[in-house]
Amino acid sequence: MKISANQLSTYLGKSLSPCYLVAGDELLLVQEALDAIREHARAAGFTSRDLYVATQGFDWRDITAAGGNLSLFAEKRIVELRLPTGKPGREGSAVIVDMLEQLDDDLLFIVTTPKLDRSSAASKWAKALEAAGMLVQIWPVRPNELAGWVNARMRAADLQPDRDAAQLIADRIEGNLLAAQQEIEKLRLLHGPGPISASQVDSAVADSSRFDVYKLVDAAVGGNASRAIRILGGVRAEGISEVIVIWALTRELRVLATLADDVKSGTSLSDALQRAHVWRDRQGAVRACVSRLSADEFYGLMKMCRRADAAAKGQSGEDAWQLAAEIIMGLAKGYARAA
Repeated sequence: MKISANQLSTYLGKSLSPCYLVAGDELLLVQEALDAIREHARAAGFTSRDLYVATQGFDWRDITAAGGNLSLFAEKRIVELRLPTGKPGREGSAVIVDMLEQLDDDLLFIVTTPKLDRSSAASKWAKALEAAGMLVQIWPVRPNELAGWVNARMRAADLQPDRDAAQLIADRIEGNLLAAQQEIEKLRLLHGPGPISASQVDSAVADSSRFDVYKLVDAAVGGNASRAIRILGGVRAEGISEVIVIWALTRELRVLATLADDVKSGTSLSDALQRAHVWRDRQGAVRACVSRLSADEFYGLMKMCRRADAAAKGQSGEDAWQLAAEIIMGLAKGYARAA
C-alpha cells in the first residue's frame, strides 16, 4: 500500500504492517516516520533492532543471515536496511525480495531510501515492498506551505505564534526543516508554552551569536553602515565563512530588487511587501531601502555578490571580505547612524 507521511499515524493506530519502505529526502520527516514505526513496534513486542547500511562494498549476505537466523531468537526483531543511493543493485534487489518471502510475526522489515526516481519506484524490490506492506512517501514542504508548516509545528509544541513569528522562522531556515524544528525547540525552552511574537523569534536567533549575519543584513538595509561594517568584522573574527555572508546579502538583494521592480511596474509598495512576506517589524527599514536605491542599483549589487561568491570560492584573485564591505556600504548608501 502506498501512503503519505501524514497518513502514517492513522494506519499505525490500526495495525503494524510486516514491512515498510520509507522514501524521501526530508531528513527530519523521514526520521520522524521511522521513530513512529519503531515506537509502535516496541509496543507490539519488538524489543531488538538490527541496522544495516548498504554503502559501497556492503555484504548482502548479512541481510540474508538476518532473515535466516530468526528461529534462533525468542524475541521479536526489527531488521532495518538503509539504502543511501536508493538503488540496491541486482544482488540487493534479489535479497530484499527474498527477505520479504521470509516475513513472519516475529520480524519487522524496514527499508529507508531517498526519494525514489521513476525507475526505482517501478523496480521489482520496491513493488514487492509496497505489495507486502507500506510505501511511505515523504514529500518536501513547498515554499508557499512552509510558514503554515512552521505554525502547525509551533502549536504542536504548545506555542502560540503570531502571524509574523512563523513567517520569520520560515524565511530564515530556507527550507531546512531540521533547522526549523531546532528553532522551535529553542523557543519552547526559552519562553515555555504560550504566545510567541516575531520579536521573540528574532531575539532567540540573535542570542545564538553575538554578531549575527541576519543582524548584519538588517543594519545594511536600515542604512546603518557603521554598525553593519562592525558586525562584518565580528562575523569574520568568529570564523564564519564569507560564503554565508555573501549568501545572506544575495538573498536580501533578490527580495529588494523584486520589490523595486514591482513598484516600478505600478504595484503599491504595501502590496509588494505583503506578496514578498516581509514581516511587519522589518517593513519600515525595507521601505526606506527601496526608496533610496533603484532596481538597477540592487541588480548592480547582486553582480558584486556574484564576484564576491567567486572570490570566496577561490575562483578569482579578489578579496571576498572587501567586496562584502563594498556591497554593505552600497546597500546602506552611506547613511551611517549611531548603533
